[in-house]
Amino acid sequence: MLTVAYLANQFPSPVEPYVGEEIEELRSRGIRVIAGSVRKVIHSSESPPDVVLQSLGLPVLLQALWLCVREWRQISSVVMRIVFGSNEPPLQQVKALVHTWLGACYAVCLTGRGVQHIHVHHGYFGSWIAMVAARLLGVEFSMTLHGSDLLLQTAYLDVKLENCAFCFTVSEYNRRYILKHYPEIEPQKIVISRLGVAPVANVRCLAPRTEARRSQFTLLTVGRLHPVKDHAFLVRACAQLQERGVTFECSVAGDGPERRHLASLIRRLGLEARVTLLGHVPRNQMDSLYEQADVVVLTSRSEGIPLVLMEAMARGKIVLAPDITGIPELVIAGSTGFLYPAGSMDDCVDRLLFIHSLIQAERAADHPRSEVHSFLLSTARQLDWVRHAARLQVRHNFNRRTNLKSFGDLFIPRVAARREHLPHEDFVLQQI
Repeated sequence: MLTVAYLANQFPSPVEPYVGEEIEELRSRGIRVIAGSVRKVIHSSESPPDVVLQSLGLPVLLQALWLCVREWRQISSVVMRIVFGSNEPPLQQVKALVHTWLGACYAVCLTGRGVQHIHVHHGYFGSWIAMVAARLLGVEFSMTLHGSDLLLQTAYLDVKLENCAFCFTVSEYNRRYILKHYPEIEPQKIVISRLGVAPVANVRCLAPRTEARRSQFTLLTVGRLHPVKDHAFLVRACAQLQERGVTFECSVAGDGPERRHLASLIRRLGLEARVTLLGHVPRNQMDSLYEQADVVVLTSRSEGIPLVLMEAMARGKIVLAPDITGIPELVIAGSTGFLYPAGSMDDCVDRLLFIHSLIQAERAADHPRSEVHSFLLSTARQLDWVRHAARLQVRHNFNRRTNLKSFGDLFIPRVAARREHLPHEDFVLQQI
């Protein structure tokens, strides 16, 4: 039986359901998967990981130090890269050395479990830990890159790409970016493995609105309140909508370190009655938020291909997002949703006003007595086509079941094939 160690920075995580889904896909194919998490998981209804590195005791830490000494030849080149061959700031170098130690701890935890391959999701510090553990165990490792872990937090990424057996990434954009910026990497090592969501078979109609809310333009954004998500950009866009006399409400679902800053910005712009910070919303309550939204907005500075856009489109929602990274592979401008030039406030607000005008026409078309009903009905159909195309896009290209099967089809043969070509670790058996 093939045994794979699968490591994530934090597992299980409500904002990264794809990690658990990939683990279950491998297990369903008869692969023994040892799930690992670097960080502790405080509250979760899911099964805990087999290994949690932040919960290790002193004996493991000491064994890891001895392992580093005993197997120094296996990790000396990467340690030398940190100390002598790096342009990273001193603090980053110290962190990398600590992560090397954690890699040895991970190797200690996996010793004796028959691990034949290590896979790590995301290219953050967990990938360095997995790389070191793989070297100490004499196995190979692979990783999956998304967005910020490739485009923003790139410390030692060249080393990780050089040492990995293969690298999955979630978009065509990412693959082109890697091959352009790391030309020494063999192209066949970089493989596209898209994420996906479950298509929604029957999209329910919007819950009935009161007459007072009938003309209200409802915006929704979903995501961790982190600077890279740039929710402040959306808040400032909302201020311009208010200045233009648009009646709207905007809900922000998610929590994180930017909450206090965003709350202050909302007060300063006088948007307390328009913009609401909902905090963390459980997944089983997200359907009602999607149902009430006229448009789901994303304003991130960096992304892979966001699940939130897939979820919204699967429900036939209108989406607006910046034309960055892999997003245009999902949101085809004017066809499956709307895009605006990244960083352009004027264009973002213009798109929102345009969508608002279409939705107003759509609602006015509900009244057949209107003298211009035929014109309004024709205008409203533009959004119907976008909603329909959005659902088809998810169903055919970002379908979770289909893409998980593809992940397994791509992953297992690569690991199995490389295992067959690796020399046996036992020196005596190598001679037979």
